[in-house]
Formats: sequence, structure tokens, C-alpha cells
Amino acid sequence: MIDADGFRANVGIIIANDKGRLLIAKRIGQDAWQFPQGGIGQEETPEVAMYRELHEELGLHPDDVQCLGRTGRWLRYRLPKRFIRRNKKPLCIGQKQIWFLLRLRSDESAIRFDLHETPEFESWQWVDPSEPPERVIYFKRDVYRRALEELEPLIAAESVRSI
Repeated sequence: MIDADGFRANVGIIIANDKGRLLIAKRIGQDAWQFPQGGIGQEETPEVAMYRELHEELGLHPDDVQCLGRTGRWLRYRLPKRFIRRNKKPLCIGQKQIWFLLRLRSDESAIRFDLHETPEFESWQWVDPSEPPERVIYFKRDVYRRALEELEPLIAAESVRSI
């Protein structure tokens, strides 16, 4: 779904463990790390899209996680000119994202990449919340910082609760 301004509607998924560390995943065949994310379908709400992407990309079900919160507004980023596909209509110049913060409730073994025909990731790791903005591709860094800034109090509160 691309809006009138050229931004594709998307969800971002931040998964925290009980220690306040975040799951970051490595894209197949690339030295590229990111949070799971994906587009919102025409008839989907952001929450429905988030749970669909959660299963497609990580093999997790709603019972495997607890939703701690989401960003209050769309966070946008523009694609660099060289990444814009000018031959596609409607033209997409970037993404607008609602970010969700989840806590993993299940064992880590529930995370699987082999449940979808075309997996996006090949590995994952837990990292300190300061790391993802530095490890993601440069044009997404500001959105990562803004999402983490908004959701960080929930990450901190959740890790304190688990002690």
C-alpha cells in the first residue's frame, strides 16, 4: 500500500528478551542486519500485518510474544535515489512505519527461518539497544533511533520487571 505521497505502509518489529536485549537478524547472503519488518496489505491493520510478518520472517506465533507497545505515529524514511524503482507504479519513495515492541515469551528455539518459502534471514542475535541503529543500512538509521527512543522506556521497564 503506497500512499499519495509515495510512502509504502510498513510495520517494524522490535523483539526484546527478559534482559532488555533486542533481536536483530541477518539477511540471507548479505552482511546486512535489521529488525524484522514488512508491508501492510490492503485489508490489514498494522497489528494484523505485524503478526503475519512475525510468523513469515521468524516463525513466531502471537502466543510466543507479548506486545508491550507501539509507536504513536508513522515514522518515515526516504529511499536514496539509486534505490527508487522509477519503472514501478505507483512510485515508492520511502516507507512509513508503525513500530511494535514485543517481548519473547517462548524459548528461543521457537525462532525459525525455514517456515516460509523465501526466508529473508539466515541468523539472528541478541544485542544491546544501542547497536541496531549503527548496524542497519544508513538510510534507516534515523527511523531506528526514533522508534527506539519512543519505545525504550518500555524496554527498560520490562527488563526491570523480569529481575
